[in-house]
Parts: sequence; C-alpha cells; structure tokens
Amino acid sequence: MIEELASIFSYEFMCNALIASFWISLATGIIGTLVVLNRIVSLSGGIAHAAYGGVGLAYYFGQDPMIGALLFSTTSALVMGAAQRKSKSGADTLIGVMWSIGMAVGIIFISLTPGYKANLMSYLFGSILAVSRSDLVLMTVVAFLVLGFAFFFYRSLLAISYDETFSTVRNLPVTLIYLTMLVLVGLTVVVAMRMVGLILVIALLTIPPAISLNFFKDMRWIMISSFLLSIFFCFVGLVVSFQTNVQAGPVIILLASVVFLVSHVLRRIHLYRKA
Repeated sequence: MIEELASIFSYEFMCNALIASFWISLATGIIGTLVVLNRIVSLSGGIAHAAYGGVGLAYYFGQDPMIGALLFSTTSALVMGAAQRKSKSGADTLIGVMWSIGMAVGIIFISLTPGYKANLMSYLFGSILAVSRSDLVLMTVVAFLVLGFAFFFYRSLLAISYDETFSTVRNLPVTLIYLTMLVLVGLTVVVAMRMVGLILVIALLTIPPAISLNFFKDMRWIMISSFLLSIFFCFVGLVVSFQTNVQAGPVIILLASVVFLVSHVLRRIHLYRKA
C-alpha cells in the first residue's frame, strides 16, 4: 500500500497537486468555518460565481484569468458585503444579480475570444492535476493571509460569529472585520477553483466545517478539524482520480458529501438515544 502511494506521488504533477491540497485545505478550513458560523454561504456563492466574469474579461484581453478572477471576486465581495451590512433583505437580490452578471460577462467574453478555449473549462470544473508553480505561490500567499487574519483577530471573529450585537456594543470594528473576511472568502474561492472548479468550490468551503459542527462547538477546533478533513478528502480524491482517470474535484466533493451525510445520521442517532 505504501509503495503504491509512493509510486503515485512520485510524479511531479501529483506532488504539486498534494501541496496545493494542503494550502487550499488550510485556507478553506479556516475561512469556511467563518462562512458557516456567520451563515453567509449564499453570499460566498455569489462571490464565487461573480469571479467568473473576471476570468472571461482577463482571457479576452490576453491577461492571466486568475488575476481577473481575483479582482472580480474581491470587488464583488466588498459590494455585496457593504449591501448586506445596510439591508439583509435587499442584499439577497443584489447577490443574485451580481451572481448572474458575473457568469454572463464571463461566458460572453469567453465566447467573443477567438481560438481554442478548452483550458478555461478548468475554472468551472477544476484541474488540480494541472496546477502550476505560480498557482502554488498564490495558494501559499492566500493561505498565510487567512491564517494570519484568524490568528490576530480570533477573539473578534469569535465574538462576531456567535453574537454580533454584543460585538457592536463592545465597539469592535464589526464592519471592517466583516468586509475583510469577505475579501478573504473571495481570495480563497479563486485559489480553490483550481482544485474543484467554480461549480463545486462552495461545497469544499462549507462541507468540512458542517461535518465538524456535528462534533465540536469550539471555533478553534472546528477550524482545525475542517482543515484535517479537507486534507483527507483531497488526498483520497487525488488517489482515486489517478487510479480511475476521473477528475479529482468531483471525487473530492462526492467523498466529502458522503461523510457529511454519515456524520449527520450518526449525530441524529446519538441525540435520539440521549433523549
């Protein structure tokens, strides 16, 4: 078994994929916990889909699609976040509109660009086995930004996630921290797109924390277990993908979904027996 795994990861592209899995799991484990605890999954989905507009525009003008996605995702995160801080009901409509605009702009500009465009499908469906060294650098930077944010603002994030009203009364910079968190959501979404694609990225962001919530209540442990679960799902997904010649992204998400369903059922059984 060990020899077989060693042979699988003897290839450079598999090693790069494993390294990418580590950094992406670190970022999604931390920021995904904040997304789930603050109940902003739909907002994160809007940010993710709006990013595709940046992919299309950048490709049309001959620039790196990742840069376009980063600019679009961070801008949309700030706009959606500011709108939600002012009016939660009105923000739902804005999220839906920006979600649609981002996808539409991306598809239109990709269609207008002459030439072969198969590589752009990786942004929709993921291509972790094709990750480059520049992608790894970007993933590392984003992971450290997320880690630093969680480390230095942990107490504030804990207060905001569980009792925003109390945080406001204590004069914490709630809006600033909230918008910074959304920008990091945007950055995390963009780097995670390389692994599972735009369509499945929110699942990678939310399923591991959702599983962890079945077993932990402390936010620190939810983050740590989410990171470890993501690493496990990615590792198994890469191995299965290599052996079956199936895309890694869907395998990773399918495995995570099955584990989530099993953990949810086990928790229900446990609560029923206690009652």
